[in-house]
Amino acid sequence: MNKIRTFFALPIPERIARPLSDCADTLCEYDRGLDAHWVDSSNYHLTLCFLGNISLDQVTELEHLTREALAEQSGFMVPLDQLGYYKANPRLGVLAALISDHEQLYALHDRMVNIAKKAGIRYDERDFMPHVTLARLPAKNRFEAPEHWPQPGLITPADSVVLFQSRPGERGSIYTPLFEVHLSA
Repeated sequence: MNKIRTFFALPIPERIARPLSDCADTLCEYDRGLDAHWVDSSNYHLTLCFLGNISLDQVTELEHLTREALAEQSGFMVPLDQLGYYKANPRLGVLAALISDHEQLYALHDRMVNIAKKAGIRYDERDFMPHVTLARLPAKNRFEAPEHWPQPGLITPADSVVLFQSRPGERGSIYTPLFEVHLSA
């Protein structure tokens, strides 16, 4: 059975991606070992939950469940108010834009996790937090964290949820939207 690697995310508009990319540029000087694989700003998204490898049948089920569950979900604004290092798993760390405590975003994250579980996807919740990946690093890296991280001071809209497919590419991952559900105004 063919499986595809997927995740739920909020798209980041270009007007937010550009200044976020400027923040990422300021972190390059701390990548002394040149370990970081920087994400192109056109690929920025706010990851809500990573689903891993799923079947095409599960994509169909996820779309149905997502449209049903988010039919009454209103959009909201999300502050991208801090940058930091986040250990995504035992092999991978990321430099990311992080969100301080934000009730609506974490409620949406929980809702997307429940949708995944309802579709029969085994979701590993350990230590996940919604984030925008700016760079990926191996878990053992030479990145020297700045004493004072840049503060992005940005706000991005949460106006739609997208299920993306992730495939390896020559210069990083290639993200393909599989479906998008718009949130009400």
